[in-house]
Amino acid sequence: MSRPAKLLLVALALGLLLYAGTCTLLFWQQRSLIYFPQYTRMPADTTDIALQRPGGIVLRGWVVNPGQQDAAIYFGGNAESVQGNREQLAETLPGHTVYLFAYRGYGASDGVPDEASLIADALAVHDEVRRRHPAGRVDVIGRSLGSGVAVQLAAHRPVPRLVLVTPFDSLARVAAAHYPAFPVRLLLRDHFESIHYLPKHRGELLVLRAGRDNVVPPEHTDRLLRSFPGTAEVVAFADAGHDDISTEPGYWQSLRRFLESGPPSVSMHEAVDSKR
Repeated sequence: MSRPAKLLLVALALGLLLYAGTCTLLFWQQRSLIYFPQYTRMPADTTDIALQRPGGIVLRGWVVNPGQQDAAIYFGGNAESVQGNREQLAETLPGHTVYLFAYRGYGASDGVPDEASLIADALAVHDEVRRRHPAGRVDVIGRSLGSGVAVQLAAHRPVPRLVLVTPFDSLARVAAAHYPAFPVRLLLRDHFESIHYLPKHRGELLVLRAGRDNVVPPEHTDRLLRSFPGTAEVVAFADAGHDDISTEPGYWQSLRRFLESGPPSVSMHEAVDSKR
């Protein structure tokens, strides 16, 4: 074998080793690329509600507008400090008692996040909120990662009104779009396949869509919508990004109108531009 051929083989072997090493690193570190609880941690005494979970895990969070007949549960993004929404939610949803539990590992909650645990926790939170509001509605809001949690909750529990903010069809699909050179779907353990669960939701649906979303590209939101067999209201914020959609004019008004007074009958394929 000639020297150039040997050098080429060595280069190929090194390239394969580097690729395999990167795949291995992605596999073992994947949850640190999905969940960012380190930015949200805080003392337990700053919260005002707690829920005991198996294994000695305690979920902690906040209650807004206590004493209302109807309730709403808010599930935040993967680096979101959900308590930052308390003032705005109190003003936006005066007819709802709003529950903002931090995911396990987030805020003052115990544990380490993963998909199965977050879904099990969400079901337990819903059941506790239902127990506290036996005669009222229990609506659900999910933003970004929280949309994946909210959709699975709505597939397993009756949710009269579901709000999804910058939702995705599948976390695996979104991750594959961001890392096209790697077999992400084979490596990923937490898939959050919302597209498989949303068709099981039997209540009303509002989707808030960001037109310039670089984290969840809009086509993933659109694909999720196409899976929904019912009707949905879609409010499209054409100039919004993934992280700043809540600062757009019409964002909080859309939540209030949908949850406090009920949505109009709008086809799931019809987008309402909030800037009109």
